[in-house]
Amino acid sequence: MTGSAATPPDSLSPSRAADFMRCPLLYRFRVIDKLPEEPNAAATRGTVVHAVLERVFDVPAARRSVRRARSLVVGEWERLLAKRPELARLFTGSGEDGGEEGGEEGGIDGARLAEWLTGAEELVERWFSLEDPTRLEPAERELFVETRLESGLRLRGVIDRVDIAPTGEVRVVDYKTGKAPRSEFAGEALFQMKFYALVLWRLRGAVPRRLQLVYLGSGDVLTYDPQEADLRSVERKLLALWDAIRHATETGDWRPRRGRLCDWCDHRALCPEFGGTPPPYPLMIQPRLPLDDRARAGAAEAGTAEGGG
Repeated sequence: MTGSAATPPDSLSPSRAADFMRCPLLYRFRVIDKLPEEPNAAATRGTVVHAVLERVFDVPAARRSVRRARSLVVGEWERLLAKRPELARLFTGSGEDGGEEGGEEGGIDGARLAEWLTGAEELVERWFSLEDPTRLEPAERELFVETRLESGLRLRGVIDRVDIAPTGEVRVVDYKTGKAPRSEFAGEALFQMKFYALVLWRLRGAVPRRLQLVYLGSGDVLTYDPQEADLRSVERKLLALWDAIRHATETGDWRPRRGRLCDWCDHRALCPEFGGTPPPYPLMIQPRLPLDDRARAGAAEAGTAEGGG
């Protein structure tokens, strides 16, 4: 059942933090069991669009046109498919949406693929209505960042774009190919951005001036100007989260949590909430390690503020 050898987690990224907050058992399946998941058309399109938006800046500003950007989509899809041949299943009878008439059996349905590629091109084009790449010169694109907090917790992630103004102020930009969430669900996306801001602050010694989420699916731009107090609060929450992850890792107690995304979970058949049984826990159960004072204080504070974003 497992995708590769199981190992205890040793770092935290925004996506994995979100997994644990959404459902600890999902985190276990992805991080410890490494269970395979079916290709997803929306996520794959997001990967292609992100790659195109990174490459837009490969040429001088005057050449950063909608037409050129749209022309990059097919090439980025083909490059991704060469790395991950299983993605072809998205457009065959075994894809996530089931088969359709008109395609060769066992082969890619050209009409479905063309429709999907057009959707990606439309997202790329919409970006030009939200930002003007001829007036941007990013300092960093697809920037991998990693830092270790004083507690020992290692944080890591990939930032879509970092802009630095002539005055030295930093803007962190993240592209989302979906629609902007309703206000009551905006906290999760902002948490991801604050995570990145915390890492950059610890690495570079300055709090980013602005965090910007660009939602290509709905044409919305969400901005937030973090303060040092915000990032200290995020750090405490991450320490508490990591303590909970360590506890679950050591005890094997990964509890499922029902939510609005359960219907789309690849691992529903293994979830006790839906009558399933998880695979045997692949790590050794061990006694709980004591928390240091810093982590204990963070856990207590985050516990009282849980649910506040």
